Amino acid sequence: MTDIHDRRFDELDAATFHDLVRLRVDVFVTEQECPYPELDGRDVEACTRHVWINGENGPTSYLRVVAEEGGSHRIGRVATRSDARRNGLAGVLLDHVHATTPGLLVLDAQTYLVPWYTALGYVPTGTEFVEDGIPHVPMARPTADT
Repeated sequence: MTDIHDRRFDELDAATFHDLVRLRVDVFVTEQECPYPELDGRDVEACTRHVWINGENGPTSYLRVVAEEGGSHRIGRVATRSDARRNGLAGVLLDHVHATTPGLLVLDAQTYLVPWYTALGYVPTGTEFVEDGIPHVPMARPTADT
């Protein structure tokens, strides 16, 4: 069984937060060549959740859940180390979020991942747009109570 960690910022120690941000930077800034302000201030908000799975060398797969106005929750920063991809880890994290997060879930999917998110119950909610040079599609997934 995969051990899922689900913590708010004030429950993280400095080394863990460093390792989570490093994974995000390795995937998005370095691998995908998207120089953007990774530390956007949302990580430290009281309702933000950091959800991840550890591997042998620390965080292997990660996502962030941010509370939005109106009661929805935004999933973002979904990242898995390149050597751990295609093992279903991001799906495990999303299943956990689906089971533990009330209300509407929203995200901006990289366009090539739209079929994968659709298989998880998400539906497009708008037209494709480009962010940081990468095409995205806004998507949403209602939970059982919406």
